[in-house]
Amino acid sequence: MTNFNNYHFHYYLTGHKNQQTILFLHGFTGNFQDFSSVISLLSNSYFCLAVDLPGHGTTGVSGDESCYNISSTAQALIHLLDDLQIDKCLLLGYSMGGRLALYMTLHFPERFEKVVLESASPGLKTEKERSHRLQADLQLAQKLENSNIKDFLLNWYDRPLFKSLKNSPNFDNLIETRLANNPLELAKSLRNMGTGNQPSLWEKLAQNQIPILLLAGEYDDKFTTINIEIASLCPAASLEIVPKVGHNIHFENIDKFVAVVRQFYG
Repeated sequence: MTNFNNYHFHYYLTGHKNQQTILFLHGFTGNFQDFSSVISLLSNSYFCLAVDLPGHGTTGVSGDESCYNISSTAQALIHLLDDLQIDKCLLLGYSMGGRLALYMTLHFPERFEKVVLESASPGLKTEKERSHRLQADLQLAQKLENSNIKDFLLNWYDRPLFKSLKNSPNFDNLIETRLANNPLELAKSLRNMGTGNQPSLWEKLAQNQIPILLLAGEYDDKFTTINIEIASLCPAASLEIVPKVGHNIHFENIDKFVAVVRQFYG
């Protein structure tokens, strides 16, 4: 646990400190354990750092809700890297964590060598789209505050992009790990780091010079389309569409995921 300003980060470090560090950023409703199986396969070659993001796991936030937004969280994670004396590292983010990872890459490029974005997006392009999504996020956050967290999670994972995930024999275990989250804290994350509140990063993609690997699942039509467009706008990005998986690639086909990540990071 590291404390500074309004953040009390809970994180997990494993591997050898003299090897390259990978910072892992999980998705919405997840926690630092989301990548535990991936880390167990990579920690012999890398120093692995997995963090509970604000609103998730046991990371605590003592400030107001602005501490949960993407810019404040990004700055806080840079402070965490400073505190751990990690000047430059590899970065890997999934879904919400992928949006955060892309923001950090574009705003703190000197801190990252290579970046993997799994099922991520640069946000919504227009103010109208963001306004509509923000209203939906606010309504969903209210439901989260007023409903049983298990019911919320089952509804959350009932969306088309998670169809193949729900067919996984380990799906029930995934739900169980997410039940440990505090619904009031998750609601704060959704209101402030949801796609509706995220500034658009589309116009910054062409400026990026950090090598990025974009990963999208074959069954995830929405994010495959988004990532094809990202690759067309960002010369430093390459795209791999992973067959026979949906949105959560690292959970649905961990061996393929780890092999692709190893090859990219080198």
